[in-house]
Amino acid sequence: MKGLFWILALFGAAVAVALGARLNDGYVLLVFPPWRAEVSLNLFVLALVALFAVFYVVLRVLSATFGMPKRVRDYRARQQRDKAGMVFQDAVRLLFEGRFGQAMKKAGEAHAAGTARGLSALVAARAAQRMREPEKQQFWLEHARTDDPQTEAATLMLDAEMANEERRFDDALAALGHLQGKQGRHIAALRLELRARQGSGDWDGVLKLVRQLAKRDALQPEVVREIRTQAHLANIARSAADQGRLTAYLRGIPAEERGRRVVLAAARALVALNAGSEAQKLIEAAIDAAGDDAWQPDLVALYGRLAGGEQTARIAKAEAWLRRHPDDARLLKALGRMCQRQRLWGKAQSYLEASLSVAATQAAHLELAHLFDQLGRAEEANKHYRASAQFETR
Repeated sequence: MKGLFWILALFGAAVAVALGARLNDGYVLLVFPPWRAEVSLNLFVLALVALFAVFYVVLRVLSATFGMPKRVRDYRARQQRDKAGMVFQDAVRLLFEGRFGQAMKKAGEAHAAGTARGLSALVAARAAQRMREPEKQQFWLEHARTDDPQTEAATLMLDAEMANEERRFDDALAALGHLQGKQGRHIAALRLELRARQGSGDWDGVLKLVRQLAKRDALQPEVVREIRTQAHLANIARSAADQGRLTAYLRGIPAEERGRRVVLAAARALVALNAGSEAQKLIEAAIDAAGDDAWQPDLVALYGRLAGGEQTARIAKAEAWLRRHPDDARLLKALGRMCQRQRLWGKAQSYLEASLSVAATQAAHLELAHLFDQLGRAEEANKHYRASAQFETR
């Protein structure tokens, strides 16, 4: 449509010029003493147009002739850049293919050609790290830092990632700290820092980071729970020798992070420190908070081993649980132990025998054997000793 418009416009202009020339009777008088020349105005205009066209063509030819060397240089430079770009693409492809020696060679060629010098150095550094050549790795990292300021953040991220893979967690944290001072922290950097703090054993830092990542939905909920559990277990183990420190730490754990493994480890640590009352409160709170859908028999079993304190209150609490879980062998066994400790021989025997009827275990047989020993019923005690020995030979 646009071409048709221009054709019509040209035809219109031609018609206008033809009509104007036909109606024009003007002339031009040229005087070059002693000569005089008289030409029509139409011919003079056509001559000027022709002269301008010739002059323009001559200028274009001269420009093309004298500009030929520059165009040749530019063409060769474009060819070299295109070739270097292909070399860089080959380096990246070879890196992802796992052919690290060739990748490092191609990246070195691209770097020497001046193509994406910072990125070429990073590709070479990663390839060198995969080939376990630390000297070349550091050489290329230094080039990446100095050759292109725009790749500084990428260099720090790669340095931290490689340090994590090589278990140089302090170096990884140093690189990430430098990155934070330059550009702040984003999700990928937080993940790298989380890995570094896990490796260095900074579990308080791990908890802080995993909570930040959880708020941003940057980790799966299952992963978040597992990492938090590992961090709490490690901190509980570190505080296991100091009751005050352990108790203070447990009070600071949010309710949503008090999982079964965390509470069990904390209760065992408190029992080892002879802090039975603290362990009792912890277990009771955890079981009551979890409800029937998340019943925790391991905690119940530990609850039955707690010595000292108000055994009668514990028995009452466990019997309340029993009404909701009448067929739980561990709960029955725990009640049997607590009743035996209170010299409630009849109740202890009935609970232990009920535990055996639900699930026969070596521990329940031994508890019954000890009970019958205390009651002077040697024959029945020996029967359960023999039954418990059967579990060792299976």
